[in-house]
Amino acid sequence: MSSPFRASNGITNVASSNFMGQALNLDPTLTHRYFNDFDVYAAADWTITDTGANTRALTNADGGALLITNAAADNDVSNMQLVGESFTFASGKKVWVKYRITLSDATQSDCVVGLCILDTTLIASAPTDGVYFRKDDGDTQWDFTVRASSAMVSDNSNIGTASTSAVVLGYYFDGVNKFEYWFDNTLIGTVETTGFPTTELSVSMAIQNGEAVAKTLTWDLVLAEKER
Repeated sequence: MSSPFRASNGITNVASSNFMGQALNLDPTLTHRYFNDFDVYAAADWTITDTGANTRALTNADGGALLITNAAADNDVSNMQLVGESFTFASGKKVWVKYRITLSDATQSDCVVGLCILDTTLIASAPTDGVYFRKDDGDTQWDFTVRASSAMVSDNSNIGTASTSAVVLGYYFDGVNKFEYWFDNTLIGTVETTGFPTTELSVSMAIQNGEAVAKTLTWDLVLAEKER
């Protein structure tokens, strides 16, 4: 078995002339990063809009998870967005977004995850600005969408099959004109466009019942990271 690499003098990601050049650890200030593994959850960190008596609670799961449970009426919905719109797509700045979630019903549910403008109805009316994954009621396919100033920039259907197992949804913006969208850690496609949202966006999630049966979403992790 190979031994771990040992950098006893430290490791860096900046030039020696940089203020952090002699630090023993990587400079964490090169990106703005939000990561949540849901070992902890505080409702006050989120703008929450519910239809129905929905609940959110940490659940027993290796690695941490937040269980969102909708009430049992058709179209009951949990709409969650991180307080404060703190991410913006900008020329010259790369962005990475990643979610790992599990749906209780792969067909009779709607779902939106990604970066979106603050909007209390992410599913009922598409957000004016956002880059996100969407699953519609009545189908078992994930779609990838880019919207800017109420205009549909790109809508990519059937990028991956929804199931009741955990899925990983992610995308990368190259800071120029390209979005790569990934499903279960596999590159599915690329969108090239000069049209992308430039307003501030928030980490977002919405789950809606597609029938009069309670649906759940188990939120395992979320990452949003952008170059400063």
